[in-house]
Amino acid sequence: MNQLQKQVEQEIEEELIDELAEEQIEETEESEFEYLECEKRHVFLLLMFVGGFYGAYTYSIRGGVFCNAQTANFVLFAMALGSANFMKAVYYLVPMGAYLLGTIVSEALPSPIKKHHWLRWDTILIGLEIVAVALLGFVPDSAPFQITQITINVLCSMQYNTFRQARGIPMATTFCTNHVRQLGIHIVKALKHPENQAFSKRAWLHVGMLGVFVAGGVLSTFLCAVFSGRAIWFTLIPLGFIFIQLIYADLVKEKEVFDMTPKGH
Repeated sequence: MNQLQKQVEQEIEEELIDELAEEQIEETEESEFEYLECEKRHVFLLLMFVGGFYGAYTYSIRGGVFCNAQTANFVLFAMALGSANFMKAVYYLVPMGAYLLGTIVSEALPSPIKKHHWLRWDTILIGLEIVAVALLGFVPDSAPFQITQITINVLCSMQYNTFRQARGIPMATTFCTNHVRQLGIHIVKALKHPENQAFSKRAWLHVGMLGVFVAGGVLSTFLCAVFSGRAIWFTLIPLGFIFIQLIYADLVKEKEVFDMTPKGH
């Protein structure tokens, strides 16, 4: 009887060990895919570099405007209305409308695209951006600036709305204002709580984002002076690198968690 009891207890113990092992495997798999490839920090750093490049590109050789964000356009729109220059006010409605369109498209398309279980929206967006950038390089300097401005407006809008968080941290990839704000916040927190290294690391992350944005603008200014409109083709290098990584993640690395949604969506 005692032997039978020991045998039963041993079997129960083995079952418990197996269950614990399975739970550990599941936890490991879950932690491995806690963040998708499109949420990796290097992806955001590269996109921020591209954003800086776009800003200097449109300002230096495509009409002297910034297409990365719309605050400046709203200010200019208000000034045009205030001076009763209504035709100029209508002019600023074009980039503002293009930016709005990009947001609507990038918000509406991800869900129906995901149902096909082929590629995620963020991957497709980078692919579309590569095609658009390649075509913009062929636009002659004599062409209306609005062609490039509207295209960059739509691209920046979709990029900003699609890539929202880097490993759980809200991040903009097309402008700097929020990074400056977050940097100030985390400098103060790091000084108040020196024992918590997370605050200083977060501050340095925003410094890095601001740094690569400036680097993108510097390089864009130099290349535009040399290659004019074709300088935009340089952004195909970081965009192509991101695209290859996202393609691999969708088709191989993260295929089993295809339905997983990036943080912030």
